[in-house]
Amino acid sequence: MKMLNDLVVFIVDDDQFCQALYRQYLMNIGFKNVHTFDKGPDCIDMLNLSPDIIFVDFNMDPYNGLELLNMVKSTHPSIYMLMISGQKDIHIALEAMELGAFDYIVKDDGVFKMINKSVNKIFQSIAKMRECNNGNLNVSTNHDNLLAGFNFA
Repeated sequence: MKMLNDLVVFIVDDDQFCQALYRQYLMNIGFKNVHTFDKGPDCIDMLNLSPDIIFVDFNMDPYNGLELLNMVKSTHPSIYMLMISGQKDIHIALEAMELGAFDYIVKDDGVFKMINKSVNKIFQSIAKMRECNNGNLNVSTNHDNLLAGFNFA
């Protein structure tokens, strides 16, 4: 049975400093399978790793985060995709949500708190899906150890 701390996470961001920060943060809260990519095409090439969650930056080349979001969601609709960007434009956030983003996180002083909130929402969503499927989903909802000590207020 797949445990939540075994979920595969991708981070797609052309800023290697941000990549490293988010990767370390996610690993600190218990994720073990965290992969980073500088560009969307690299992420798409590795979708065979079956990511459960993808964090996507907006401002990248050769295509931006919205384009990557659209490409991934069109072929892998069950992947939880979160836009994480310095863009504070509400129109970009709304478009991301319309394209299927699970959440939109602004890169600012509260980024880690927002990552926590989003990850918690994903866990709740997985738990609800598992409950609706009478436990037939191959994901465990026992995430007490993974999230111990974190406040999701």
